[in-house]
Amino acid sequence: MNSMDHIGSYKGKTVLITGGAGAIGSNLVSAVALAEAKCVIILDDLSSSQEWNIPPLQNVMFVKGDVTDDVALKRVFFEKPELVFHLAAFFANQNSVDYPESDIATNGVGTLKLLQYSALTKVERFVFASSGCSIYGSEAPLPLKEDFMSMNLSTPYQITKMLGELYCNFFHNFHGLPVVKARFFNSYGPGEVPGQYRNVIPNFIYWAMKGEALPITGNGEETRDFTYVGDLVDGLLRVGFCKEAIGQQFNLASGTETKIIDLANTINSITGNQAKEGIAFVPKRKWDTKSRLLASIERAGELIGYEPKTSLEEGLRNTINWFGEKWDLIGGSASFSPGMSSAVRGRTQETKEKAVYSER
Repeated sequence: MNSMDHIGSYKGKTVLITGGAGAIGSNLVSAVALAEAKCVIILDDLSSSQEWNIPPLQNVMFVKGDVTDDVALKRVFFEKPELVFHLAAFFANQNSVDYPESDIATNGVGTLKLLQYSALTKVERFVFASSGCSIYGSEAPLPLKEDFMSMNLSTPYQITKMLGELYCNFFHNFHGLPVVKARFFNSYGPGEVPGQYRNVIPNFIYWAMKGEALPITGNGEETRDFTYVGDLVDGLLRVGFCKEAIGQQFNLASGTETKIIDLANTINSITGNQAKEGIAFVPKRKWDTKSRLLASIERAGELIGYEPKTSLEEGLRNTINWFGEKWDLIGGSASFSPGMSSAVRGRTQETKEKAVYSER
């Protein structure tokens, strides 16, 4: 495959991206639009994203709506999208523990409806944003490979991501819908604002830039596979193009294991965090049963030519620069009060679990 084939294939296409105002979605929207797509349609209810994050490009159309709403779905499918990237989700683990009914509505019914409309309109490709942090459970051997799955899951979010994959299998096998399941691992990068239910990196950056301690749940030796959003978008563009991807599931990750303590120290160093104590240790959350995460990206490399190119330090510097450029907007959108990091140590166990960070 020519290195540019997957980008050029989007020229003249109509592409629907649910959750297109979010961190991954907005970066994917930009990439598809700049690849000269005819129209990039965003369907997003802005429940966990911001309208200011939508790329201001002429071939981008924004529809504010919920993936469970038939009126909104009829509106976007009226445009006859040829490809669908289903990124919208009720995010994330702790959020699903707090509101399991909302989780099953969005991640269960919403995904089912997207698959139904896609099958009815015969879209050329349906890409489902799954979660490698969910599918494999806590006892899978490392590095995590696509053929291993666990039914012993820890949160409603993990359960509904599994449900989404199972529905994709059904629509592929029964209806012949060309589906691809992309399993994300701890994505980060420009586009994601911090907040109570958000990922560790935007929260750490936000607190570090405010001169507050970074709260680590556990002892800091826990590891994750952090994936820069630019690399993730390249993987999505590839699975949306390559015929070899149809019917498959792929880990889209960095293939590198990073300790949380090292992540925190790097962010404190780059931002010049002036907090007296740069790190604060708090108890682990009940659902957080994984001490290590590391994905195998061998299948993605062999079948679709996926090769992450962004080092963690480079990706963190890009993200921190974005925070600096958007600081006023981010401050107005962050969904927790200032000082939460330094105050978290004095709160109840339940609040500690909700206040720190989540993962995809």
